[in-house]
Amino acid sequence: MYLWIKAFHLIAVVCWFAALFYLPRLYVYHAQARDAGDIKAIEYFKTMERKLYRGIMMPSMIATLVLGIWLLALVPSFMSMGWMHLKLAMVVLLVGYHHACGLYLKQFAADTCKRTSRYFRFFNEVPVLMLVVIVICVIVKPF
Repeated sequence: MYLWIKAFHLIAVVCWFAALFYLPRLYVYHAQARDAGDIKAIEYFKTMERKLYRGIMMPSMIATLVLGIWLLALVPSFMSMGWMHLKLAMVVLLVGYHHACGLYLKQFAADTCKRTSRYFRFFNEVPVLMLVVIVICVIVKPF
């Protein structure tokens, strides 16, 4: 049972990260379209962003968290390991990042987002750094 849960957890993580990487990239293009005054593109991005956030990103995050908690319940000794503490800290930050993406989604939908495409280019790199830390923690278990 553990390996099945672990497999589905990993699938959910991959889907969640795909959305975490793609949605901020859409924000880059949305901000560029806004600055250019391209109304048709802006409406297109609003639809894409909403569908990605609600249809893929949110369900993937929920599945990742539920399956991860289930894995911890099956192997509670992981909670005594330093690498797991760091991994869980990254997960908490990722959940915060996820909700920040949701905040920007609402701002773009209401045409009130003032952030630049340059800001979103940097914002887009945050989950990459967290992914690196998480993968190193889980595979290498450095402490």
